Amino acid sequence: MPFAGLVSRRVGQLSALLAMLVFFSAQLAGALLPNVPLFIAASAAGFTLDLYLHHRQPGLLALLGRVRFDVPTRQLLRDMLLVIGLVQAPGIDPLAEAPLVLMLMGAYAAHFACQAVALLVRRNRTLPILTRNIDTTAMRLSAAPPRILARQPSRRLLHFMAPATAGLLGTAATQEVLWGAVGVASSLTLFVAGTVLLGTWMLPGKRTPTEREALAWLDKWLASYKPTVAMYFSGGPTSAYQANMWLSTLAELDAKPLIVLRERFMMQKIEATDVPVVCIPKVANLMSLEHSSLKTMLHPANSGKTSQVLRIPSIKHAFINHGESDKLSSCNPYAKAYDEVWVAGPAARARYQLAEIGVDDHDVVEVGRPQLAPIKPYAGAPTGAFTTVLYAPTWEGWTDDPGNTSVILAGENIVRALLADPAVRLLYKPHPMTGSVDPRAGAANARIQALIHEANARRAAEPGRSRPGAAALAELDRSTRELERIATATFRESADDVERMMIQATPGADRAKAVTEATAEWEAAYWASLPEWEHQVITDVRPGIYACFNQADLLVSDVSSVVSDYLSSEKPYAVANTSGLSEEEFRAGFPTVRAATVLSPAADAVPALLAAVRDPEQDTFAAERAALKVHLLGPADPPSIERFNQAVADLRGKADERRRRIAERLTEIPGQRELDGMDTFAAASENDSDGTELSEDSIIA
Repeated sequence: MPFAGLVSRRVGQLSALLAMLVFFSAQLAGALLPNVPLFIAASAAGFTLDLYLHHRQPGLLALLGRVRFDVPTRQLLRDMLLVIGLVQAPGIDPLAEAPLVLMLMGAYAAHFACQAVALLVRRNRTLPILTRNIDTTAMRLSAAPPRILARQPSRRLLHFMAPATAGLLGTAATQEVLWGAVGVASSLTLFVAGTVLLGTWMLPGKRTPTEREALAWLDKWLASYKPTVAMYFSGGPTSAYQANMWLSTLAELDAKPLIVLRERFMMQKIEATDVPVVCIPKVANLMSLEHSSLKTMLHPANSGKTSQVLRIPSIKHAFINHGESDKLSSCNPYAKAYDEVWVAGPAARARYQLAEIGVDDHDVVEVGRPQLAPIKPYAGAPTGAFTTVLYAPTWEGWTDDPGNTSVILAGENIVRALLADPAVRLLYKPHPMTGSVDPRAGAANARIQALIHEANARRAAEPGRSRPGAAALAELDRSTRELERIATATFRESADDVERMMIQATPGADRAKAVTEATAEWEAAYWASLPEWEHQVITDVRPGIYACFNQADLLVSDVSSVVSDYLSSEKPYAVANTSGLSEEEFRAGFPTVRAATVLSPAADAVPALLAAVRDPEQDTFAAERAALKVHLLGPADPPSIERFNQAVADLRGKADERRRRIAERLTEIPGQRELDGMDTFAAASENDSDGTELSEDSIIA
């Protein structure tokens, strides 16, 4: 259980902290008494504990760092006690210890010198841009220095001081100064050699380009590649899915696509794609895009940094969203900042007009949802022994709007009702952000998972319950390894952003296609490896929501984009009503519910819902689902990808027309030129964060 794990972790941390205090106290007592065996045992145990904590308890180390009792402080205290212990120990000439103390001070001086060089190297290797799928040969990038030298000062101090600690303890045990001299000299040598080695990264052969050189290289690449459409994305670590869902669509466009990111960490969260990716953390450097051939920019999400790129007047911007639902967040007033708002179908167009947030109807373009192509259509009532039900509730959201998620008020009742049917196989896939705002949602989510695990235990005990054989598990293992090999970039432990940029300079031959095929193989192997009777809790990235759609005979969800996407299959679905509205008001207020069975918080309609799924004659919403699909997602002909492509071409044409008009105006007014926005960019860049992590609460929908 998560709570039990948390308690166990806290007990372990408190035990380690108590042991640390005991060892330091024993080391001090052994030094002052003096008691050589106690002194040696406590010193060795304290140093060993520090090594253990550094590798196994980073959380406790962070806590100790916040109270200024970090590794350098602890190591310095430990070494001071070692010196005191040697002075107090009988049989050791205090004058003979002077060279040991001087060399020990020299080791610390070399450590701080190494840290100064590490800072210079890290600054030099922090480029103003990062790229993927772009040839960076001309930039003469180099591999990163060893991480223990460049980015792990605490670990470096602890490991490099190990010979000194061992040598000084050897002197305490044998009363021979030679052991301490050898140990401290070894540590000093390690620090000096590490500093010299690290310094080679400041030499011309390993130095990275300056900011001016890197930006000049980017301008040259943009002039050579000539991008015409870009997807712009900025967000927190858990929001990458909002961009990833558009990768396949972007790759299919009849254009020169580009992906523009703002956070450095996001470079490795964007999934496999053959589309060039560039990360530009500083707002001032975005000016490189204005002077390029880029004409249109697509935005799958709003964020605090979106306004920075909207200042570029030579680019037309379209908001494409990362999913549509009847929730208020799907009609955010921020949308009026874009030149156009692209929606799936007529329902979203009407939603914007009803919301009255300033988005003109002529700026709304219906493009469908091209990424829904992998979802399989309805093939009739389930024919197997089990009816597969997908319960995919959304999260609680940033607002206090009632009914955002069913997890809190209805989740457990829905799951109990489904588990009560012996012919149901439940797939539970909660939103990855469930519980991130409201602790009640996180607690309910944990209880739901416990109910499912208990139900599985009961089913497993029933006679005749078998599991897939070794062959199915072996195939899953093979496909998992193959998918990870293709989809996951492999880096050295010491690799930094520059080295990853160098390694990811080329995507390989049709890598995205290979990942798609490998993912399909993995999904087939995954489902084949599971017993058909076993309920599943799915919280990993894989399998994705669309793969779960294809397994399900019925969806139970909330008012969210999951419902709209699932409707492309025309399968039966239900929506939980925890808003406090009557069913009539709920259906009237949320068009996506029009073809759904509405579940109250008590979930007492679940048995009748399952009966309708199993018997098409009882399914009274089939025709309504087909009509609602068109209303939400637009017509099937022409295909969505064609409509999307046309929208890109039309917006590009509008950008060309604007440029032509501006050029004509400027020729009529001598001495005038179009404002390039540099002043506003320069002002904004003063406070711009250089790739720092964007918190979730700064995302505007």
